[in-house]
Amino acid sequence: MTSRTGLSHDPDFRRLLVATALGQLGDRVLFLALPLVAITALDASAFRVGLLTAATTAGSLLVGLPAGAWVDRTRKRPVLIAADLARSLVLLTVPVAWWTGRLTFWWLCAVALLHGVLTVFFDVAHVSYLPGLVGRARLVEGNARLSAVRSVTSISGPTVAGPLVGLAGAPATLLASSLGMALSGLIATGIRRPEERPAAGEHPRLGRDIREGLRFVLGHSALRAIVLGDAMFNFFLVMYQAMLLVHLERVIGLSSFGVGLVLSGMGCGALLGALLATRVARRLGPGPVIWLAPLTTCPLTALMPLARPGWSVTVAAVGLAALSLGGVVRVVAQSSVLQTLTPDRLLGRMNATARFVSWGGIPLGGLLGGASGTLLGPTPTLLLGALGMTLSALPTLALRGAIGGCVPQVGPPTGEHMPRS
Repeated sequence: MTSRTGLSHDPDFRRLLVATALGQLGDRVLFLALPLVAITALDASAFRVGLLTAATTAGSLLVGLPAGAWVDRTRKRPVLIAADLARSLVLLTVPVAWWTGRLTFWWLCAVALLHGVLTVFFDVAHVSYLPGLVGRARLVEGNARLSAVRSVTSISGPTVAGPLVGLAGAPATLLASSLGMALSGLIATGIRRPEERPAAGEHPRLGRDIREGLRFVLGHSALRAIVLGDAMFNFFLVMYQAMLLVHLERVIGLSSFGVGLVLSGMGCGALLGALLATRVARRLGPGPVIWLAPLTTCPLTALMPLARPGWSVTVAAVGLAALSLGGVVRVVAQSSVLQTLTPDRLLGRMNATARFVSWGGIPLGGLLGGASGTLLGPTPTLLLGALGMTLSALPTLALRGAIGGCVPQVGPPTGEHMPRS
């Protein structure tokens, strides 16, 4: 059990924070560098950029459900370590292929797909590992602190990646992503708290376990509304993101450094959201936050497709920062609700099922974003994405009473419960 002084004094949680920070830093560098490899190094079309986005996120659709059933049967920490080290090796092949003159767009898609599959196992294990590490009473605090770390890396990742892409080229920049994920896995080996092996079922069957997870999530009205709203948001977010870098570089004419600054601004919004998440959840309740956050911040993303070179880009970047702020506040509240409503034995399957439903449409969103960008152009595609993200509040708004009646309690208003940057 963690001490009453808060998670900041728990050495194992601190190790998880550091490992998360390094892994997320590598991931944020990847977020900028991988599509820029396609855009700048391989001169990919708008449709191919959308196809690459689809390959990056197709892992949830391919292995999302069996990953949850498998993770529920094993210890979570070894999965985190193995997935990080494997992702590091996969990313290392991109600069090697570039330097040897063998890098192609399809190689890039294969790397994105394999990295995405490994990320599914990592994410399902990571979310399922937290309740056992910190205790259910500390879930809101733990999620908020982890979100604060992710937000800091959202700022520093693009800020580092932008100049690196300019100096060394996008392929070489992926070395930083590979190193961050390798260090993350190595630091996670230092977590000492024992983790019990889950009890084996009487007749363990993968298909039965998957069906049980699906029935639990889709049969619970509050969980179903949350994951459906998340699915809408993610679909239109990826459609938006598929054309965001194309818009910034080819329509507005920003350099790689300028693109990195815009994405760093989004990270600033995410950091502020992480710092405010516990306070907002305490004031409004985690339930209302889940639908109120997208309803108030997503409309501001329409500023970006209207921006042109000059001061309007700064205003549009503020809109993207607001999107990140609302997104982090929503995810902290949402994760805590999902984890609280789920028994320990179903955590992996719940997380995998929620991810499968929430992320299942993401590859289609990437493809649709690329196709729409080709046929209509980046500006209409971004406007459509902004509208869809705003409408994603509707499922949870319709069931706000059911969600509000089964939310976790947020701790007393002491400074120790607030996340620190």
